[in-house]
Amino acid sequence: MKESISNQDDKTHLLEKFILGESADQEINRVIRVLLADDHALVREGTRRLIEVEDDLEVVAEAASGEEAIVAAKELRPDIAIMDIAMPGIGGIEATRAIKADCAETAILVLSAYDDEPYLVALLEAGAAGFLLKNINGQELVEAIRAVARGEALLQPALNEKLMRRLSNRPAVPQRPSERLSEREYDVLRLAARGLPNKEIARRLALSIRTVHSHLANIFMKMHVGSRTEAVLLALRQGMISLQDTCDDD
Repeated sequence: MKESISNQDDKTHLLEKFILGESADQEINRVIRVLLADDHALVREGTRRLIEVEDDLEVVAEAASGEEAIVAAKELRPDIAIMDIAMPGIGGIEATRAIKADCAETAILVLSAYDDEPYLVALLEAGAAGFLLKNINGQELVEAIRAVARGEALLQPALNEKLMRRLSNRPAVPQRPSERLSEREYDVLRLAARGLPNKEIARRLALSIRTVHSHLANIFMKMHVGSRTEAVLLALRQGMISLQDTCDDD
């Protein structure tokens, strides 16, 4: 029996490593597959060069329009899509909504020149994991991609709280039913809703960062989402967590 349990534990550990692509001593050691969607060829070229210098990032496709982005996402299932807003034909918000409807596991970072609240609400309601202002530098973009791939939040805490409160009061849109989360996954989700980084979640729950990543991966899979932002919003709308859970008392 002990040997059977040990073998099962080994299989579970290997499965976690396969899903997360990481070793016990590393946060993430897998290649993050990225789709670039921007109607300016020069912007795509510059962003591609910036990303592909990094060993853990790979551009798997480029799109010059929302329509092309939707097709590429459906065919390639990238981990992250960097989405421009103003593109010919279908714009970034509509393309985000279409991609999320078919590729729930793809997290979308929207490039925006605006940071006003109504605009951001529209982005998040479309299914975006977060937004990046176009004045960010190259290293900030790289770190943002990695952060979302780790299941980190990409909104400032003050803005995150305001948006969570506003969006939680809106009628829920139809969603595929979520599988039941384990008690520990609920614990991770509640702390994630407070905007805490994975390292702090691990500290408070006395877990390894690798285990937190594993729980987040399970949460995303069960809830059919691709990012922490989507998971928290859906959890609020389905009553899985409350607004109180988004406030950090520590």
